[in-house]
Amino acid sequence: MFFWHVPAPNEALLISGSKRQALNTQFRIVTGHGSLVLPVKQKARILSLALREAEITEDCVTQQGIRLNVRAVIVFKVGDDAVSIANAARRFLTEQHRMEELVGRIFAGHLRSIVGGLTVEQIIRERDRVSQEVKEGSHTEMEKLGIVVDALQIQEIADATGYINNLAAPHAAAVASQARIAQARADQEATEREQQAEALKAEYARDTAIKRAGFLAQTEQSNAIAAQAGPLAQARATQQVTEEQTALAARQAELAAQRLEAEVRRPADAEAYRQRTLAEAQRDRAKFAADGEAYTQRTIAQAQADAYAVVAASLKDGNQQLIAANRVVENLPALADAAARGIAGSTLTVLNGSEGVNEMAAGIVGQGIAILDTLRKSAAPVPAPAPAPAPGDTDAARVNGAPAVTS
Repeated sequence: MFFWHVPAPNEALLISGSKRQALNTQFRIVTGHGSLVLPVKQKARILSLALREAEITEDCVTQQGIRLNVRAVIVFKVGDDAVSIANAARRFLTEQHRMEELVGRIFAGHLRSIVGGLTVEQIIRERDRVSQEVKEGSHTEMEKLGIVVDALQIQEIADATGYINNLAAPHAAAVASQARIAQARADQEATEREQQAEALKAEYARDTAIKRAGFLAQTEQSNAIAAQAGPLAQARATQQVTEEQTALAARQAELAAQRLEAEVRRPADAEAYRQRTLAEAQRDRAKFAADGEAYTQRTIAQAQADAYAVVAASLKDGNQQLIAANRVVENLPALADAAARGIAGSTLTVLNGSEGVNEMAAGIVGQGIAILDTLRKSAAPVPAPAPAPAPGDTDAARVNGAPAVTS
């Protein structure tokens, strides 16, 4: 509606001409809601409750008599309570645009008074104290004006005489010295780090070169191996062929040895065994013949001796039959000799070795002995003794039992 007025959140609506009054203000204060304003009868005005800023730059003299140029910033606003709004409305309603200037002047006076009671060192080191004292010193006046100070900050303190610079010179020199020392240390550390970096770079370059050389060596080795692969394969193939040929030659040699064993050595061993067997048989045959002849000779000698004894006995008795038998006995060695020569010149197969030869010879001699025994039995005993033989008589020697020697 045209007669309905609603103030903004940061505004206060002042309605004059109303009968409803509060705190003896002769006007009504409306904030946060709307209100009806009757034309002609009532009049409405707007008071801003927004935040304001005032900047002051003031020449101040400290307790030491040193002139300082102080620049500060004040942040303030009209209070939200009805009393502050009423006080501000009575003083600034028509001159709200000059509120910053008026407040700045008030704070400038308080700032000069506060700075005059402090030293430069206190002002520099205790700026919060200065701000707090200025706010406390202007509190009563600001309350009367309906203004609330949110913040007061001293932004800059300028010294035209150079006191602050001189005051800071020792510290600046110490700081500069420390800065130079720090810079020197930083330079030293930077140099050391650069040297370490250079060493690391050199080490990396060395390692890279070593690895590159290793790679090149491996590459060359691989190339050499690849280049030798063909000849090596050919050599291995030749070696395998040689091994196969060697194995074949070994097998051929083994076959030749087996063939030699079968065709030459075994027949030669068989022939040698045959010859050895024949030689042993011939040796045994000769030995058997010699043994037979010796036995025959012994047997004949014994038979002759016995015959001579019989003859001697027969001659003593004058038995003619025995004399005839004696003639047969005298020819018996010749018969045995002829039989032995016949046996020696003949080819006999003796199955039981020397025993067979002995038996054969014994058989021959036994026949002669049988004949002799027959003659002995047929002969009669001679009672008259024979005369003593002459010293050179061979028959007498035979009768006496002396061994006879035949030529």
